[in-house]
Amino acid sequence: MAEITLVEAINQALAYEMRANPKVIVLGEDVAKNGGVFRATVGLLDEFGPERVLDTPLAESMIAGISVGMAARGLIPVAEFQFMGFIYPALDEIINHVSRLRNRTRGRLSCPLVFRTPCGAGIHAPEHHSESTEAYFAHTPGLRVVVPSSPSRAYGLLLASIRDKDPVIFLEPSRLYRYAKQDVKNDGKALPLDKCFILRSGDDVTLVTWGAMVKETLGAAEKLKEAGVQVEVIDVATIKPLDMETILASVEKTGRLLVVHEAPLTSGVGAEIVAQVVEKALFSLKAPPERVTGFDTIVPYAKMEKYYIPSEERIINAVDRLMEYT
Repeated sequence: MAEITLVEAINQALAYEMRANPKVIVLGEDVAKNGGVFRATVGLLDEFGPERVLDTPLAESMIAGISVGMAARGLIPVAEFQFMGFIYPALDEIINHVSRLRNRTRGRLSCPLVFRTPCGAGIHAPEHHSESTEAYFAHTPGLRVVVPSSPSRAYGLLLASIRDKDPVIFLEPSRLYRYAKQDVKNDGKALPLDKCFILRSGDDVTLVTWGAMVKETLGAAEKLKEAGVQVEVIDVATIKPLDMETILASVEKTGRLLVVHEAPLTSGVGAEIVAQVVEKALFSLKAPPERVTGFDTIVPYAKMEKYYIPSEERIINAVDRLMEYT
């Protein structure tokens, strides 16, 4: 067991699965010789060679299209898009082909692939490098959308994603890449997909979040505890399909719901969670559900980033409003 960062956990999971399964192929811009823009694939070329670790041209649509062909013919491509804001040229392939291949062929073909991409703000990057547009993919039938929030979950969830028979969009919060280290055993054990993780138990308010916002949410939870408010923190982890069973069970216990995400407010995944809670657990609610999110703006440049990303203060203020209802 080694103490490693989230990006090192990604690298470790990739290497483990490539050793275990010769069908796994890594491809993307600068992933081979340079080891990726964040060094997530460093060392893989040396170990597995240029036939399994492929540098591609700067052409996201081509990366996605090649991956579909590989997956249809029995390989398991793990493709990297350098930033989430660069993935848009590949949406044609992802929506029209990746997500539909199993349905189109009536199950004759599947599309076992993983598209990895850094996401989110907080690293002082320019426009197109700080996107959180997970709702685009969650709205597309046939895709699984996964977002880890710690080194151990990154390792286990990436292994599970590579082993899945259907396509996975694997979003890696860039500001968590080297934020903290955690003991991670390189034993090849995957974590379950489509399941939330309860990171903290509480009886007063349910806080639902994912990705980088787990950091601020847990920080707020600690401060709320000092004020006598016990919150339950749930890491969604798999955005599509949602594990609403875990979320509903928590809301039925606490009677209060706050969803926290970095993506813009309008039509975010938080709206779907709130809608399902209202539909299925309305009479358990003691207060109207709230959302603390990014704003309906383009992610600002570095000097304004801290005002865009939901803060512990905003989360605490929302919880205080929920606690005013009796």
